[in-house]
Amino acid sequence: MKRTLLSLLGTLLLTTAAPTVIAQTKRAKKALIDPIEQLKQEAALSVEQSAKLGQEINDMLFSFAELGFQEEETARYLTGLLEKNGFTIQRGIAGMPTAWLAIWGNGKPVIALGSDVDCIPKASQKPGVAYHDPLVAGAPGHGEGHNSGQALNIISALAVKKIMERDKIPGTLVLWPGVAEELVGAKAYFVRDGYFKNVDACIFTHVSNNLSVSYGDAGNNGLISVKFLFEGQAAHAAGAPWRGKSALDAVELMNVGWNFRREHLELTQRSHYVISDGGDQPNVVPSKASVWYYFRDRSYPKIKRLFDVGMKMAEGASLMTDTKFTYEVLGSAWPGHFNQPIAETMYENIKKVGLPTWDANDQLLAKATQIEMEASKIEGLATKLDTIGLPADMPVASMGGQIMRSMGGGSDDIADISWALPTVVLRYPSNIPNLPGHHWSNAISMATPIAHKGIVAGAKVEAMTLIDMLMKPEIIKKAWDYYRDEQTKEMEYTPLVGPKDFPATYLNKEIMTEYKPSLQKYYYDPAKYPTYLEQLGISYPTISETQRAKIKELEAKGK
Repeated sequence: MKRTLLSLLGTLLLTTAAPTVIAQTKRAKKALIDPIEQLKQEAALSVEQSAKLGQEINDMLFSFAELGFQEEETARYLTGLLEKNGFTIQRGIAGMPTAWLAIWGNGKPVIALGSDVDCIPKASQKPGVAYHDPLVAGAPGHGEGHNSGQALNIISALAVKKIMERDKIPGTLVLWPGVAEELVGAKAYFVRDGYFKNVDACIFTHVSNNLSVSYGDAGNNGLISVKFLFEGQAAHAAGAPWRGKSALDAVELMNVGWNFRREHLELTQRSHYVISDGGDQPNVVPSKASVWYYFRDRSYPKIKRLFDVGMKMAEGASLMTDTKFTYEVLGSAWPGHFNQPIAETMYENIKKVGLPTWDANDQLLAKATQIEMEASKIEGLATKLDTIGLPADMPVASMGGQIMRSMGGGSDDIADISWALPTVVLRYPSNIPNLPGHHWSNAISMATPIAHKGIVAGAKVEAMTLIDMLMKPEIIKKAWDYYRDEQTKEMEYTPLVGPKDFPATYLNKEIMTEYKPSLQKYYYDPAKYPTYLEQLGISYPTISETQRAKIKELEAKGK
């Protein structure tokens, strides 16, 4: 009997103690988790819960489809949304009506979050349709995917803001738009006019087809964008052509001279032009004509040298035709150089977040689009995370006695921000690999689940990196050490825009005036429709029978 009572008493003690032991174990495990990591997990969860808002912002900007310097609806919508969420708005910065800053918080560090907002001429395209089917024929469209980055930044910033408010974490968030990036027309003016003077670091986001970040020399070209305007004398082109001085002849001779000169320019240069004004009608000798050039190369001195050659060509053409010329700088960009400590911090978060989980419909749209565009690889969406981009990844070439790490390529004026303060570019997977870029096909995914999933993945990485930067002061310190001791030790930033240059805010005005009334009919209404695809009545994905048959053929071959 005594033994039985003792046994019962022991069992009772164990039973009553078990919850306490379990609770203590849970607390011990929780204590083992780094408190900063807990905040990062919370931020990522908050982003996930804001996926619907991200989808709405993305789809709304897609439907506006506004060209550079004319992003009126985009600016109105984004600033209104941020204002409702407690941000203070500065509108019309640097003399640009569609540029703005949205500021929240107090004290250091001050971290800027930027992303481009403008679209591409003649790139109108129905989302989720894997062949050319414009919403409005000839209209602009988001054939670069710039409708997505602000969605990413906003849901990331709101997630971090909530934590900062609750835990009284000091710091200031500054959101801003890349206005007229396709014209490289704004960011150099932001720097020149001092809008980043007191900012400690900048995270920029740009659409891509993987989740990645890089540091060091980005391997891209800088550029200066210049319009040459020739003025001659009109005359009857048949009755008295000898009395005319053709400005168009001057434009054509300048272009011929430049094209002959190309053979003797360095291989890293890229230069292209469009005749922006070729006269009025054939029977009138053109008294005015203009040509618009992009001069690109790998360094400031080389870009300046190209511009000087262009000036000589213009002078020669003017002498040959007895015309006069002036020029106007329309935009510029330095070659980029991005911050190693911030990039390495961000890449650790990229590894934790990973790529989105694509479903069969996402992959079907991607492969059908690649087939439509005759891509070199029909591989669908990325399923393997990219490595961190390193300067050493670029192949080294020796040509003409020079060592070159890159043969040149595109340009982005985020580079000017990168020379003003520590900056990184977060690339996120909202687009389809192996497409031409600046093309209607690049708009196909940009208001579909592919874009929405990529935004959420990118926003998680950005939010987690923001928490790191807010909670670990050594990251900002190391970022500035790298900026001073590595990046700018032997390179001084000299703006390619001068004190008398001004943003060319008149550009694209006529095009948007023509197409905006037609585009307005297709503006997204999230109050009525869960997604833009539903509003448009598009079945996701919409692919052709030819594309479907080709995909089956590739699958049968195990590709």
